[in-house]
Amino acid sequence: MSTESRSTTELNDSEHLAVLGYQDSFDRSMSLWANFALGFTYLSPLVGVYSLFAIAMAAGGPPSVFWIFIVGAGQMLVALVFGEVVSQYPIHGGIYPWTRRLWGRRYAWMAAWVYIWAMIVTITAVAEFGSGFLASLFEVEVTRETTLGLTVLLLVVALALNFTGTKTMARVARIGLASELIGVIAVGLYLLIFQRKQSFGVFFDSMGVEGDGSYLHAFMGAALAGLFLFYGFEACGDVAEEVASPARRIPRAMMMTIVVGGVSALFSFGGYVLAAPNLQEIVNGQDPDPIPAILESALGPVGAKIFLVVAITAFLSCVLSLQAAASRLIFSFARDGMVPGHRWLSRVSGTARVPANALIVAASIPLAICVIIYLGSDELLTQITSFAVLGIYIAFQSVVLASLRQRLKGWRPAGPFSLGAAGFAINVAALAYGIFAMVLLAWPGSTGVFVTDWTVLIGLAVVAGTGLLYLLLARPDAKSTAPAGDAIDVAAKLRAGSARQAAVN
Repeated sequence: MSTESRSTTELNDSEHLAVLGYQDSFDRSMSLWANFALGFTYLSPLVGVYSLFAIAMAAGGPPSVFWIFIVGAGQMLVALVFGEVVSQYPIHGGIYPWTRRLWGRRYAWMAAWVYIWAMIVTITAVAEFGSGFLASLFEVEVTRETTLGLTVLLLVVALALNFTGTKTMARVARIGLASELIGVIAVGLYLLIFQRKQSFGVFFDSMGVEGDGSYLHAFMGAALAGLFLFYGFEACGDVAEEVASPARRIPRAMMMTIVVGGVSALFSFGGYVLAAPNLQEIVNGQDPDPIPAILESALGPVGAKIFLVVAITAFLSCVLSLQAAASRLIFSFARDGMVPGHRWLSRVSGTARVPANALIVAASIPLAICVIIYLGSDELLTQITSFAVLGIYIAFQSVVLASLRQRLKGWRPAGPFSLGAAGFAINVAALAYGIFAMVLLAWPGSTGVFVTDWTVLIGLAVVAGTGLLYLLLARPDAKSTAPAGDAIDVAAKLRAGSARQAAVN
């Protein structure tokens, strides 16, 4: 595996972007570490573990921790495929321009449409989960009204920070990274070493979650614990035009996000399991929010408060990263004339040099969804979270499938990051893993209530159906002149450009 091929090393960022048909419009002030921090705070193991710990334990018991290994390995395959794609196409928007250049405009439009809505719902879900930390910190009673108010506060503060520019976003992402590492690794290690109340053998004890049935079924039911944890690395590519040397740095940042995120989640999840004084009650589903009690038991009231401050910082950084990634995708979509109001959405602010109008959209729609959740049922947040995860996995696999299609047509990725001869096998394995993950996410529930059991697929059908209807009636693909399906041609141009540079030098 190579990260410094001679194919495009000689092309600087502006020359590489020119080959792809664009000019530099953004401030390339984001370093490798800032880019990694953006992806890591989007992935946010603290958010993922806290949000789904109780659900995973009730569904699969302590062995559900093994989903972290399974999903981490599968998503690393996907990240490797993404690495080759972004190395050839280091442009804003990530999944949308990648699928357009690998397949075509219609295919990309549908992939991006699903992905945009999944990201917007994810922004909403993370802000909603974060409101619980704010309520605990200020000792405010958790009601529908306080949840709505605190969620809106998180969304608005993140938007204000995003408006100030890429440097602020990168700085907050680095602060969020530090908060995440303290909140998951430091606290997790402390719980593992000094507050352990269970033996390590508990990770092989189902503690009766299977009842009279098979444990395999229960274990599969706990898959969401891992599946919700390992996305966000793609955000590293969403801001490609704000990263220096993106063709080399973004693939590395993506892989770092997976590895560090997986280790962090493992320490965090494992620490909570081993330090839980009432583990059987958690497994039995009698304690729907067990982590605050675990932390207060282990850290004391003052330590638990300090952790809450760290956690809130991580949640805010996660919402900020999500808004930034979503806005860049919307901007990329609009820059190619693929959505209504594309001229307004594709404007870049003159001072901060951020897509300000796209940022407004990335914050205002989640605000509207928060109101819907406020007016809806108690289960609505969990249901829309499941939809968000499925939508993002579908978008991921649209890139993996398009990449495999191009390989079969003879494409040899021309970016500095290359998988070489292993690329085809890794691509196939990533697709197989993705299909497995999507089946798990889409599998209907067993409550017997149709709407509840099929909510995830109903939501997907509504989003995909409206997107397809707009695509067929409005034909946004026909109005766009953005290049599409040119992976093989672009690879040849990049190699020719680097050859000319080498000849001059």
